[in-house]
Amino acid sequence: MRGKVVVTSEKIRKEIDRLRAEIDRHDTLYYVRNQPEISDTEYDRLMKRLQALEEAHPDLITPDSPTQRVSGTPTEEFPSVRHRTPMLSLDNTYSPEEVLAWDKRVDKGLSGEKREYVVEPKIDGVSLSLTYRDGRLETAATRGDGETGEDVTPNARTIKAIPLHLRGKAPALFEARGEVYIEKKDFERFNEEARRRGEEEEVFSNPRNAAAGSLRQKDSRITSQRPLKFFVHSFGWVEGSVFTSHWEYLEKCRGYGFATTPGALITSRVEEVLDHYKKVEEKRDKLPFEADGLVVKINDFDQQKTLGFTMKSPRWAIAYKFPAHQATTKILDIIASVGRTGVITPVAKLEPVECGGVTISNTTLHNFDEIKRLGVKIGDTVLIERAGEVIPKVIKVITSKRNGAEKDFKVPKHCPRCGGEVVREKEADVAYRCINPSCPALLEGSILHFSSRDAMDIEGLGEAVVEGLLKEKLVEDVADIYKLDKKDLLRLELFADKRAENLLEGIENSKKRPLSCLIYGLGIRTVGEKAARDLAGHFGTLDALASATPEQLMEIHEVGPVMAEYIGEFFKLPSVKKLIQKFKAAGVNMKDDLAARRAPPEQQVLAGKTFVFTGELSQMSRRDAQKLAENLGGKATGSVSSKTDYVVAGENPGSKFKDAQKLGVKILDEKGFLKMVGK
Repeated sequence: MRGKVVVTSEKIRKEIDRLRAEIDRHDTLYYVRNQPEISDTEYDRLMKRLQALEEAHPDLITPDSPTQRVSGTPTEEFPSVRHRTPMLSLDNTYSPEEVLAWDKRVDKGLSGEKREYVVEPKIDGVSLSLTYRDGRLETAATRGDGETGEDVTPNARTIKAIPLHLRGKAPALFEARGEVYIEKKDFERFNEEARRRGEEEEVFSNPRNAAAGSLRQKDSRITSQRPLKFFVHSFGWVEGSVFTSHWEYLEKCRGYGFATTPGALITSRVEEVLDHYKKVEEKRDKLPFEADGLVVKINDFDQQKTLGFTMKSPRWAIAYKFPAHQATTKILDIIASVGRTGVITPVAKLEPVECGGVTISNTTLHNFDEIKRLGVKIGDTVLIERAGEVIPKVIKVITSKRNGAEKDFKVPKHCPRCGGEVVREKEADVAYRCINPSCPALLEGSILHFSSRDAMDIEGLGEAVVEGLLKEKLVEDVADIYKLDKKDLLRLELFADKRAENLLEGIENSKKRPLSCLIYGLGIRTVGEKAARDLAGHFGTLDALASATPEQLMEIHEVGPVMAEYIGEFFKLPSVKKLIQKFKAAGVNMKDDLAARRAPPEQQVLAGKTFVFTGELSQMSRRDAQKLAENLGGKATGSVSSKTDYVVAGENPGSKFKDAQKLGVKILDEKGFLKMVGK
């Protein structure tokens, strides 16, 4: 009897394995190869048979079964994922001359070695990294800030163009990077069906937004209903295998069951790259997906390694973008929008028009001087332009279309949000501002800036939450976020217990952030991240900074008369003094950690020396080099003067290099700087 049970169980196991392999094969044929072999009815029959067997034998269900693509449990938030290697963006170019200039830099970097180029369409989608362990999908992560992304694995599993397990012999660890996208026809069909159901909120403005919104759904069952597809286009990481070139890598990915970007070209001639660009650009509107250019990569991985990276981008690849899209439309109205610093920005409300695959209905006019420069009036017909992801802008007014009904737009005398006074503080300042410190627009923007990643980094304190806090009058200034408790947050519709606890934890953790982050988070005019670090390192405490005279502030090389004036005016405000007292009471860090980071006095080999860094360093980023100099007692500034001791010049140095030559300042290369610091 037992023997029969074992035989029957083995038969079922084999049948389940056969069905899974068959369904996987048809998924690849349909979603990856576009070569279906069976009808939808036949496919459904295979899936139902597999589901029935798994329901009868739940012990045989595995995570990579086709029936397990959709999770039934919504997620509250997306955990963070640290990328093994950064997902860097590409430098953009828009002309053949710039491509040839890039190729010359490559030629120099490779000392004239022969090379091959791989050219692929640049799909306008959402970057995604897929990690497979022993051939099974383990993690799917968005690009995020390039260093850290969001874990969207449950949603990625629903995309049938993403294999749940790799075909053939898989490496021990394999990371593929590519693009999640929606084809044009699927996008149009999805929007039509949403309108037909009366669900206007489900209608997306363009395929990229649709892909991004679908990939970040909290419920993977919703993602599974979206027509998402995926192409592999970049190497991520591998253990247990070796690839020598990008072309070989793409071929291997196809063997693993991935789709790769169609129409890819490999050539040894840069002239053929330029010819291929012309051909693709001519038929860009006929492509099944949105593409905003081509990506050109050096094929050989050893040559890629030789060329290396800048702080933001690989030197061995470039994005050759298509020309900007332009369209003609009418300005229906101009309204005044209030930013977080009180700046009043004119925004043009447009007659909706499609431009570059996106329906444009408004665009910023930047400032009132720009309105004067362009001669824009309400009712004017204008030419707008949009290039890639760039915000559309008004290029010019088509005055021949005027009929006399156009109206001038005047600078508002009162803030549209609070009714407060609007002033132009200095004659040379193009900006008009609301000067009411209690203006809701200023407070909302201030809190969002204060909680941003480069400031106090309070995850979860987004726009909708801040709006809710202001509506319930739970905060009157930025410091009031440190008085919030769970009871306060549960008053907001957005919050349940877990989310409230997470936000409160994030707020508590922010108290330990460096002083430079607090200074930057305060939103002082003209004070960016670099200036905030300089101010924190120089003065050591917020109290010392707040009481500094203009002369003391200008002892810092980066601080000029204008910045010094803005800083002084800021800390004189009674509301700011009150803010500082609240921060102290809440236990927010008010001291700089530079002293703790600095080497002991006997190891401060750069004490008293001033450095300027320019160009692209290969061993570290310029920011890390600046920190290293400061930690060893030196001072890093942003401009060259007669007081500068050394200029450290990397590849492609800018005007600072020439300034150093003119002033006779000693110039070091990166190797010389590292030798100086004993590395």
